[in-house]
Amino acid sequence: MRGALAAVAVVFAVAALPGQAYAAGAPGSYTFDPDAESVGGAEISAEAAKLNPGGAYKSAIRSGQKLYYRLDLDAKTNAYVSAVVVPKGSGKVAYGDGITVSIRDSSDDECSSQGAVFGTAQYPRPIAAYASRRVDKDGTCQDAGTYYVLIERESKATSDQGEWDLELRYASEPELASSAPTTAPTSWPSASPQPPAAATDNTRRGGAGYYDATSLETGEWKDRIEPGQTLFYRVPVDWDQQLFATAELSNSTSEKSAYVSSALAVSLENPALGHVADALPPSYSGKPVSVSFDPLPPVAYRNRYDSSDDVGGMRFAGWYYLSVSLSPDVAKAYGQKPIALTLKISVKGEAGKSPYKGDAGIFAVTQGDKDAAREGQSGAQAAEARSERGTMKLVAAAGIGAGTVLVLWLGAWTLIARRRAAAAPAAQSPYGGPPQAW
Repeated sequence: MRGALAAVAVVFAVAALPGQAYAAGAPGSYTFDPDAESVGGAEISAEAAKLNPGGAYKSAIRSGQKLYYRLDLDAKTNAYVSAVVVPKGSGKVAYGDGITVSIRDSSDDECSSQGAVFGTAQYPRPIAAYASRRVDKDGTCQDAGTYYVLIERESKATSDQGEWDLELRYASEPELASSAPTTAPTSWPSASPQPPAAATDNTRRGGAGYYDATSLETGEWKDRIEPGQTLFYRVPVDWDQQLFATAELSNSTSEKSAYVSSALAVSLENPALGHVADALPPSYSGKPVSVSFDPLPPVAYRNRYDSSDDVGGMRFAGWYYLSVSLSPDVAKAYGQKPIALTLKISVKGEAGKSPYKGDAGIFAVTQGDKDAAREGQSGAQAAEARSERGTMKLVAAAGIGAGTVLVLWLGAWTLIARRRAAAAPAAQSPYGGPPQAW
């Protein structure tokens, strides 16, 4: 009975959970993974804190600082560590400001590195980069042992020198089921697809970080963006599929007119949060502007053998992340009022077979991912929905189990009562006759 009551209580608790109508944060805000563990980077490698596969971490870095984090790697697993740098406040940044992420062995030989800089869009916003240790190629970093993630920050003397937040993620790549091609592609379809149709309800409010990025599928999606704000979206792209994305900023309703250079920054990151590409930031003069990525190759394992970010980055199936930032300088000319934003997403091609053994983790597109994209769930909402489905399965199992126990208990109680009645001696009257003769 206690089990049945507990199951009922869980049912009502789940039913009472409020729906999440997600709204992106204010300009300059960023949503960190709530499960991220705080970890300090070390300026001395021997004192570096260890990162664990599948882990998310929050750290910070000062101007000119070089920070180490430790990895303990075997001799067969490909490891990826990403860093998202989040400048605080509205401090000034310059063209070459940013971070470099590298993975190094215990002899300080570099396994790989990638930089993230603000470029011509010289305003603070979250930017990402990653590094890897791969064992599928000749060279250094093939042995098991201790490795280090090194994050280096570059800031010009005229830029903001304050501390920047870091969000770190460590992902391990699954083992291959069989050998895969080891040469990079040299050509792929480059013709832009037909513009996608707009859905009946095509408003999708972007997230405020990679953790709660809003899911999109092929289609035309509407949002609004404020000056100084960065919005995050994610698109599931499977093996052999090709992603096309365009961002359009509407005209301003302000009567003012001014020219803002590099007003809209659009970036693409892969499932390991490695940087793939930037769209050339367009200027804005109060009239509609549009920007697209150069044609990217279909997702393929072999892409990793190309040295460029835009080809090599398309090496995994999974969620690809779009970040869209509007320059704070737009507010000086057109006010802080949000401006209409349109995203046109096309995912072309049939999904191919995964090259990995077993569960591919984040490097796969599941039916749940497709459902999340169709419903426009944020990453946080999709995770909550999975948790609720698991809870409901537990509740159902508990309810069935409690019901079975209750039926068996009632049956046993009835049987015991009958046996007691049969075994009891007949009641006698004070007159010596049977009860029915009274």
